[in-house]
Amino acid sequence: MSATHQLQKKIVNFGVAWEGLFGYVQGVQVKDTIYLSGQLSHDKDGALVAPADLDGAGKPMDFSQMEEQIRQTYRNAIALLAEFGATLDDVVEETLYVLDVDSAFTAGGKVRKEVYGTDQPQCASNIIGVTRLAFPAQLVEITFRAVV
Repeated sequence: MSATHQLQKKIVNFGVAWEGLFGYVQGVQVKDTIYLSGQLSHDKDGALVAPADLDGAGKPMDFSQMEEQIRQTYRNAIALLAEFGATLDDVVEETLYVLDVDSAFTAGGKVRKEVYGTDQPQCASNIIGVTRLAFPAQLVEITFRAVV
């Protein structure tokens, strides 16, 4: 006898082109846990906010846009969490994938304290340096896990 269990999921998308191109959802809730896919600094139309200036090889010339990219990324995460009836207070873990750890550490520390409203946000946090993200002018991508 074989039984299949259909897992109940609630999903949320922004409706940006790359959701269909890559084939994924922005957020999924299973039971009391919300998982947000890697968020980036796009606006409601899918245009990157504060894109990095690129050199002739298509690589970021500097990381001066890191703070604004991180700030917009949190705005997007806040909007997604709200679709599940959650807030940053429900986040238990986040992972920042960044092109430059030093600039992200400085900018991220400042922005995280602002958005969480405390000098020590109450969630586990990881910061990981990577060599490339989805878009050339993108400097940061953040994933989130929340429990409601």
